[in-house]
Amino acid sequence: MINYGLKNRVAVITGTNNPWGIGATTAYKFACEETNLVLIYKKINRPFDNKKTNINGVDRYYAANAGNADVVESKLKDLNADYLILESDISDEDAVKKIYNSALERYGRVDILVNNAAVDDENGFDTIEKITQSVIDDTFAVNVRGSILMMREFIRNRSDYGRIINISTDASQVFAGQITYGASKATLEALTRSIALEVAKYGITVNCVAPGPTQTGWIDTDFEKKVIPIIPMGELVQPEDIADTILFLASERARMLTGQVIKVSGGHAL
Repeated sequence: MINYGLKNRVAVITGTNNPWGIGATTAYKFACEETNLVLIYKKINRPFDNKKTNINGVDRYYAANAGNADVVESKLKDLNADYLILESDISDEDAVKKIYNSALERYGRVDILVNNAAVDDENGFDTIEKITQSVIDDTFAVNVRGSILMMREFIRNRSDYGRIINISTDASQVFAGQITYGASKATLEALTRSIALEVAKYGITVNCVAPGPTQTGWIDTDFEKKVIPIIPMGELVQPEDIADTILFLASERARMLTGQVIKVSGGHAL
């Protein structure tokens, strides 16, 4: 069994209210390593059909992201995790400062940051012909500004151990149909490389994980049939696949790995 050296470390993870999501799954993995957790989420209210939330698809996904973190908290209790859960908006500078103040008050330090929270447009307006100013502003506010603010406060409140892991998407460089979302993630990848160079002097690593089509509750059977043939490995990525990569990047064993964008996509979008 691998010893990641994460016992009693403190990890801040954003975007954690979807029980089947990357953020929550990463939290479960860290909990098994006896890492202390500060979980951040924000409810995203989108219309969904309650009758369809028991099967994978947009209704299940929207319902999960519109809720609080009760289901996630229940599992963390089963894992005997030490955790703090906060509902907050990372796109707001004052809110980000309060997140770190709460983390430091509870644990006295922050060692790991996982920038997982993200938003996209679900109304079909994220194309060059239909794009609106609000879609641009709302997407970049969370995916870029929020991630930068979380990283800035992490650096300002750094401990003697530092790991930052940003979450992008494997198609960030070419994302037709979701141009603002793709551009925001490509920006996050560029930030990863630049900030890695800035903070290497502190012994802090900054890396990015770019998931392929991942079953976080949103991929229904019809879409699964369409997307699997274009994944060379022949199956959907699971949130555990992403979480395992994050765990390694957060560990002592990845101390010389920085400024990298790692695609966990089964070969999709290479």
